Amino acid sequence: MAIKYTIQGLLIYAAIAAYLLAFFLMLMRSKKRSHILFLIGFLFGCAAVAFRWLDVRHIPLQNLFEVFLVLGVLVYPISLFCNRVLRIGGVTADALIGVIVLIPAGFFFSAEPMQLPPALQSWLFGPHVFVYMLSYVLMTKAAVQSVIQLSGRPFDSAQGRQSIDNLLSPEDATYQMVCAGFPLLTLGLVLGSVWGQEAWGDWWGWDPKGLWSLASWLVYVGYFHFRYMFGKRFPRLNSLWVITGLAVIIITLLWVNLSRLFPGLHSYEM
Repeated sequence: MAIKYTIQGLLIYAAIAAYLLAFFLMLMRSKKRSHILFLIGFLFGCAAVAFRWLDVRHIPLQNLFEVFLVLGVLVYPISLFCNRVLRIGGVTADALIGVIVLIPAGFFFSAEPMQLPPALQSWLFGPHVFVYMLSYVLMTKAAVQSVIQLSGRPFDSAQGRQSIDNLLSPEDATYQMVCAGFPLLTLGLVLGSVWGQEAWGDWWGWDPKGLWSLASWLVYVGYFHFRYMFGKRFPRLNSLWVITGLAVIIITLLWVNLSRLFPGLHSYEM
C-alpha cells in the first residue's frame, strides 16, 4: 500500500471521500446534496490531474497510477452525459465506480514521476490512451446495467420512482452504452496500430496487451451479432456478453500490465 502524504494525494483522497458521501446520500435519496458532492469529487479529481500534469510535464496517461486517476475523473462527465442525453440511470452506481477506480491510484500504485520513454513521445499517445479510457468507463457502466438486468431491480434510489420510469430499461441502456463505447474501442485499436507502425515499424506486433485489446473488441462484436440475431429474446445472455467484455477489459488493463507472465511493449510501471 502506497499512501500519499502529498497535495496530490490529499486531492485524490478528497475526491474519494466526496464520491463515497455522494453514493451514500444517493442511497438515502438526497438527490440535490448527493449530486453536489459528486460534482465536488469530480473537481477534486480534476485538480489532482492538473497537479500531476504540471508535475510530470506531459499528459498523465503513462502508468497505472495516472490511468486510474483519469478514469476516476471521467466517471462524472460520462455519468452526466448518459443521464441527461441518453436517459440512462445508474448515477448511484457511478459514484461508487468513481470510488473504486480512484482507490488504486490513492493507495496502491506509485505516484513517483516517470520520464516519458521515446516510444510514448508521439502525438498519438494522448488520443490513443484517452479514447480507451472513455470506452472503458462506458463499458463499465454498460456492465453495471447488465448486472441490474440480471438482478431484476433498479439501482438508482436517488432518482425516485417517477424519474426511473422515464429512463431506459437496463437492456436498452446496456445496448446504448455499448453503442457509444464500441466506436471509441475501435478507434483505440486503429490509433494503436498507426502508432505501432510509427514507433516499431509494424502495424500489428502480437503484443499481449494488443491481443487482449483485440479480444475485448471481439467480445463486443459477438454481443452485437448475438443481439442482432435474437434481439431482446435472451436479455440475460445479452447481459452476460457485456459482463464478459468488461472482464476482458480488466485483464487488458490490469493483469497484462502487472503480471510477469505477459511481458510486452505496453507494460506500465506500478
